[in-house]
Amino acid sequence: MIFSRRDTDTIARLRLQISQKEAVIQEQASALVHSRKIFDRSSAAARLGVWQCSLPDNALEWTDVVYDIFDLPRGSILDRSEIVKCYSEASARNLNTLRSKAIAERNGFTMDAEIITAMGNRRWIRITATVECEDAKPVRIFGIKQDITDEKITKDRTQYLAAFDVMTGLANRAQFQSKLGEFCDDYGRGDTPRALILVDLDGFKTLNDTFGHSAGDDCLRETARHLERVCTQAALIARIGGDEFAILVNENRDSVSNVARNIVRALYRPVHLEGRQVQIGASVGIAFMDGSTPSELFKKADVALYAAKAAGRNTFEISGDADDDVGHRATDAA
Repeated sequence: MIFSRRDTDTIARLRLQISQKEAVIQEQASALVHSRKIFDRSSAAARLGVWQCSLPDNALEWTDVVYDIFDLPRGSILDRSEIVKCYSEASARNLNTLRSKAIAERNGFTMDAEIITAMGNRRWIRITATVECEDAKPVRIFGIKQDITDEKITKDRTQYLAAFDVMTGLANRAQFQSKLGEFCDDYGRGDTPRALILVDLDGFKTLNDTFGHSAGDDCLRETARHLERVCTQAALIARIGGDEFAILVNENRDSVSNVARNIVRALYRPVHLEGRQVQIGASVGIAFMDGSTPSELFKKADVALYAAKAAGRNTFEISGDADDDVGHRATDAA
């Protein structure tokens, strides 16, 4: 009877311990399920998924988010050779280079890649990868793929706004000043003269006052297209102010004069709206690189520009001729 009581006590104690351990396991399982839910929700919100590829057979495994990024049905069979076709040519080439290097060196890599999904959507993804080895032999490469399309669009737009004029699509003043500095720094290194051409619209204020800013905006965009058509060999065409434009060219005096003459002709036009008319034209000032600083060169071109306006507008002037600040004045080029 004593032995029986001992067995009963032992069994009861063991059952209690088992019950307690089962409770702990259940609690841990619940916590794991909860953590998995949080991970899945966070992954979906961040558009971030996990992937792995066994080596050397290249068998792929993805979490659901990666399938979503590539617009493929969740759980569908994956063929790496087909998946790589979703990458742009440049991204596929870069991926192959970095992947091969990581496997050879037993490390990892990070890269941004452009893809075209199964549904034809263009996206950008950020790939992180780590190579796993067993006995110094690569057996798996795994990591994360994240949809960074919105980030890429924002970054590209920020970079665009930093360098280009939203209204016209031309380079903005910041990009112009940077390029002008490069032009001046390179003075004397080549045989071809370099010149700065400044263009200011004549009649633009009247256009704005008569027809409103919407018509003025249309005029600026049209002016930009005319300048692109006329100045096909320009190193840079920029909008640097309200109705002011700047062009950097690698041309000799005769060629620059022809460009200026063509600019004046192209921009001389009447604007008709609501039964009224405003005449638009352009005055042009030119300064050739001569070792001056960017600000000095700009001032010379600006002086030439206002000399063109004083001479009757719709014409161009070249700075630096004769004995005065502004010499040559073209006849009315319109």
